[in-house]
Amino acid sequence: MLNENDKDLSMRKQCGLLGIARAGLYYQKRPEKSYNVRLMNMIDEEYTRHPFMGVPGMTAYLRDIGKKCGPKRVRRLMRKMGLMAVYPKPKTSMPNKQHEIYPYLLREMTIERPNQVWSTDITYIRLNHGFAYLVAIMDWHSRSVLSWRLSNTMDSSFCCEALDEALRLYGAPEIFNSDQGCQFTSEAFISRLKAKQISISMDGRGRAFDNIFIERLWRTVKYQDVYIKGYATMQEAQEGLAEYFQYYNHGRLHQSLENRRPWDVYKGVAAAGQAAINYGCC
Repeated sequence: MLNENDKDLSMRKQCGLLGIARAGLYYQKRPEKSYNVRLMNMIDEEYTRHPFMGVPGMTAYLRDIGKKCGPKRVRRLMRKMGLMAVYPKPKTSMPNKQHEIYPYLLREMTIERPNQVWSTDITYIRLNHGFAYLVAIMDWHSRSVLSWRLSNTMDSSFCCEALDEALRLYGAPEIFNSDQGCQFTSEAFISRLKAKQISISMDGRGRAFDNIFIERLWRTVKYQDVYIKGYATMQEAQEGLAEYFQYYNHGRLHQSLENRRPWDVYKGVAAAGQAAINYGCC
């Protein structure tokens, strides 16, 4: 919207017309300190092992292993990572108060077919010298990952990109479930669901397990891929996660699916050995 080459309007006047401060044009966000990044990685590992760990417990854990930190620092880092202790309590998510919140529609519902319910969530991905955020769209019935995106910011744009891809490739679900995070309650995200006449469901406050399947996905991704490979850069993470999600959908047998592959279940294949899509060739 701003044009530095405009000869008629100076940057001062353009900022005045748009109602923004000129200082914001020149401000560059400072990267997180390396010590804080190391703390975030340790928090991520402990949270993945014990998702009930809140700020007091996480602070005690870090101090016990010899790290210097206080609850204020741990709280800030956990918020930056999008982590909340998983147990029933008030204020389990921090939605934008200006955004509309929708009721949870999946309580006591039997999920029995693909595209009946999709869900989404965001998780923290560690890198050698920084971090990134991963969003995925999952089909609840088959546990298939329909689309995903990696980003270095927690805005709504990469979530919208993942949603657009899933809708373009696989049609529309009957119900779409998410938490009450501002990325998923934003007008940009909600408008896409409304345009397809998709029923919108959101996890209730104090409901720790409303989106449990995708929480289990994050645990699997981290233990079977991220922690093992130790990605150094966003590019490495992008390539490695693409390979892993290909394996997850088309190669990995799930006990909860009677030892079938998620993609077999999504496509309606009766048994894992009768897969219509051969892993490694698709």
